[in-house]
Amino acid sequence: MMTDDRKDPSAVRESCAPSMPADGLDIAGENDGWDNQQAVPTGNMSSAIPQQELDRMTDDMITAIKSVYDPEIPVDIYELGLIYKIDVDDDRKVDIDMTLTAPGCPVAGEMPGWVEDAVSTVQGVQDVKVNLVFDPPWDITRMSDEAKIVLNMW
Repeated sequence: MMTDDRKDPSAVRESCAPSMPADGLDIAGENDGWDNQQAVPTGNMSSAIPQQELDRMTDDMITAIKSVYDPEIPVDIYELGLIYKIDVDDDRKVDIDMTLTAPGCPVAGEMPGWVEDAVSTVQGVQDVKVNLVFDPPWDITRMSDEAKIVLNMW
């Protein structure tokens, strides 16, 4: 089972997640904290999914999620830090916890479906469920450095 939950930093240290290209993201397992706080699928050695496939799925899920944008913000939702948890079970069923920049977001009813549609295109994913959560509340500290640059928030 792969899991990533920001509420449990110890899960990060047990990560089997692959390294991503050097694009400013901190990947689970590469350091002690969540400097940029994006969710990255992580796993443990008992996964029934072969590591090479798990690595590919991880890269592809992140790429898929990064294709989803809030229509009012010129940064993808992954870089905004709206994805809190990605969990992939041994049957390749994906469970995603995400939030919004504000509870009254005009696309609140649509954005989880956009994420579900994007992740469902990843080869090997059997099913996707997206949960909209508001705990903890989103704030700008969850944004990546890349997002802060694009939004001129330095």
